[in-house]
Amino acid sequence: MPERIDREQVTKVAKLSRLELSEAEVAEFTGQLSAILDYVEKMNELDTTDIEPLAHCLPLSNVFREDSVKESLGTEKALANAPQRDGPFFKVPKILDESFGA
Repeated sequence: MPERIDREQVTKVAKLSRLELSEAEVAEFTGQLSAILDYVEKMNELDTTDIEPLAHCLPLSNVFREDSVKESLGTEKALANAPQRDGPFFKVPKILDESFGA
């Protein structure tokens, strides 16, 4: 069974996801992702000409409620449990640097 996903692709996705994977994990995920793609390819062999496409396997219905204007939570209450604050804002770690061109 030829691998559809190679080690380089797994390593690249891990880097983009900011994951540090060991060599054993890279090998394991390479095999697992290849198996998933093989399964999807096997499903493509099924005849689905008379099958209606579904968005969900069960019938769903939305429950709508009346839109109404309500008092907002307020800055102090919204930030009460924030791990870090910068004045009236949430402080979050920087995730992009100049090398990404953002």
